[in-house]
Amino acid sequence: MTIAPDPKADLRFYLQNARDALLWKLEGLSEYDIRRPATPTGTNLLGLVKHATYVELGYLGDTFGRPCDLPKPAFGEGADANADMWARADESREDIVAGYRKAWAHADETIERLELDTVGRVPWWPAHADEVTLHHALVRVIADTHRHAGHADIIRELADGAVGMNANNTSLPSTDPAWWEEYRQRLESVAREASAEE
Repeated sequence: MTIAPDPKADLRFYLQNARDALLWKLEGLSEYDIRRPATPTGTNLLGLVKHATYVELGYLGDTFGRPCDLPKPAFGEGADANADMWARADESREDIVAGYRKAWAHADETIERLELDTVGRVPWWPAHADEVTLHHALVRVIADTHRHAGHADIIRELADGAVGMNANNTSLPSTDPAWWEEYRQRLESVAREASAEE
C-alpha cells in the first residue's frame, strides 16, 4: 500500500509537537520559575510562550490578511523593549497560555483555508521583499517554535531536571541520576583533555 503524501498534515504535525512541548515546560513549575530570567539576555519560559503567540499571529494571520482579535500590547506604541519575550506580573500564566491556544486555532484555520502556495505579505518586512508563501511562513513558524522549545528544554532541565518532549517521551538513554553523573564527569574529562592539547 502506498501512502499519499499530505504536506500540510506533515507540517501541522511538527508544528503541534513543538507547541505541545513548549507548553509542557510550564507544567508543575511555580510562577517564579516560569518567569525568572534564566540567561544573561533574560530568556524565560513564559516569555517564550508569549513570543510564540505573536509569531503565529503575525506569520500565519496578519501576513495572509487574517488579523486576529487578540491584543498585541507588546508591539503597541510605548511598549517596553523586547516586551514579547517576558510576561508582566499582571499577565497571568492562564491568560498567556489561553492566548497561545487561541493563536494556534487562528493559525490552524489559516493553514486549513489556504493552499501552501498562497502568497501573503509580511507587514514588518521591507516593501520590496515582503512576499512569502504560506508554505514558507509555516516552515518559518515551525523552525522558530522548535528553536524556542529547545531553549525551554534547557531552562526546564536547569530548573528541576525535567527533560524531553513530554512526560512520556524523554528520548534519554537512562533515568538513573548516577548514570548521568558518571556520563557528565566523563564529558568533563574529555573536555579537559581536549583543551590541554590546544
